[in-house]
Amino acid sequence: MSKAYNSPSPRAGGVAAAMSALILAVLLAALDQTIVSTALPRIAQDLRGFDDIAWVSAAYLLSSTAVTPLWGKLGDMFGRKRLYLVSTSIFLIASVACGLAQNLPELIGARVLQGMGGGGMIVLTFALVGDIVAPSERGRYQGMFGSVYGVASIVGPLLGGVFTDQLSWRWAFLINLPVGLVALAVAARALPAATRGAGARIDYLGATILAAIATGLVLITSFGERWGWGSPAIVGLIVATALLAVLLVPVERRAAAPVLPPAMLGSRTVVFSSLIGFFANAAMFAVLVYLPTYLQIVHGVSATLSGIHMLPLVAGLVVSQSLAGRWAAHVDRLRVILLGGLLANLAGLLLLGSIGAATDTLVLSAYFLITGVGIGMVPMVVLTTVQNSVPAADLGAASAVVTFARSIGAAFGVAVFGTLLNTGFADRTRGLPTAGGFDSTRPDTISHLPAALRDTALDAFAHATATGYLWIAPTLAVGVLLALFLKPARKTDDKAGGTTPAPATKEPVPAA
Repeated sequence: MSKAYNSPSPRAGGVAAAMSALILAVLLAALDQTIVSTALPRIAQDLRGFDDIAWVSAAYLLSSTAVTPLWGKLGDMFGRKRLYLVSTSIFLIASVACGLAQNLPELIGARVLQGMGGGGMIVLTFALVGDIVAPSERGRYQGMFGSVYGVASIVGPLLGGVFTDQLSWRWAFLINLPVGLVALAVAARALPAATRGAGARIDYLGATILAAIATGLVLITSFGERWGWGSPAIVGLIVATALLAVLLVPVERRAAAPVLPPAMLGSRTVVFSSLIGFFANAAMFAVLVYLPTYLQIVHGVSATLSGIHMLPLVAGLVVSQSLAGRWAAHVDRLRVILLGGLLANLAGLLLLGSIGAATDTLVLSAYFLITGVGIGMVPMVVLTTVQNSVPAADLGAASAVVTFARSIGAAFGVAVFGTLLNTGFADRTRGLPTAGGFDSTRPDTISHLPAALRDTALDAFAHATATGYLWIAPTLAVGVLLALFLKPARKTDDKAGGTTPAPATKEPVPAA
């Protein structure tokens, strides 16, 4: 068992500088999950790789998710500051490689490396907050990062479009270098030096199995529709991933320094919070990724204007995230905040389930605002709840568990909603003429239909979008049930990096 990981807390000015560096890093890592989406057509054209272009996005998501638990554990063992500087350096080097790539295999390889660095930046940032600020203040600061993450999800595609149209798609990657170097320099000076834990063997086998599980989950969710949910490849991945998940349990129980400590996974707080994060992120990314598409196709606005239409959602997200972070300083309010956020998000999804092709802009703005408020109140409160329930020595591993669950949830939400949307649209437009170039499996070909039939297709797409949100809503209902049985920890030490959870937080997960 490693010694408690302790770090001296910086003074107020140092906290501000450290947080500025960490916010910049989270912004870069979050942007690179979405910024390439609008640039993909141009990248495919320039690098002549239309068939495999989906891997440009999937490679980053896959690698960042796969390495998250390992970064968290290594940070616990060897000091989070030094690991944070290493992961940021990897991210910046890979960003340059992405911007200079001359063919698609080079770009995909660089994106894998970039995701490895980005995954470390995010999970170590969240864990570093636990080192820098006291438990009672963690919610407030985590709320800042959650707001940055949500805004990046909207701003990323817009920036990708601007860079592609006005400069080059390569700047979507190269812009990381000057901003990242500033963040790296400030972090090197402002982050507190930390003592490393007691030496222990790295759990290579556990980390490898966990990375393989993450890889399988991301491949299943990202390519299930494209390869066919019943195809041998997807079925094989599902079986292999399930077997690896079963194998991981005895491996981690025998490991000297497990990458996922079994005691942590036996905590109701950690398990329930991670599941809530999974469901909340699934709903969040179904909204953030597909609402702009609905606006562009059904309402005929540009990519830039669709981002402007989404501002009420961003405003609700940022404000509620900030308020939830402040309220989270009171442990007794954590469950109330979670329930309020989940219920607001559920209400937002149900409202989005009523949208159509003729829904008024003001009505949409109100729906977006309610949804944004719900989205913003959940993620960082979940993370704060988990961090307050574990010893300081396990902050990195605990943060990694939640981040891992949220990453898989995001991939799951995007994949499932995409399947629901495409299937629903195809079903509702079957029989429309295809001679002019319309394809019922591609909503972007609606413009090829005669004017007399175009409204029919637009109604079909709007209805398919609304139905998708109604199908996603029950996942949040599960989150509400979990939140009802969640028991946030009561802190007995209010010093930065020194959380000591009360014994009540070690309750085992109830048997099914």
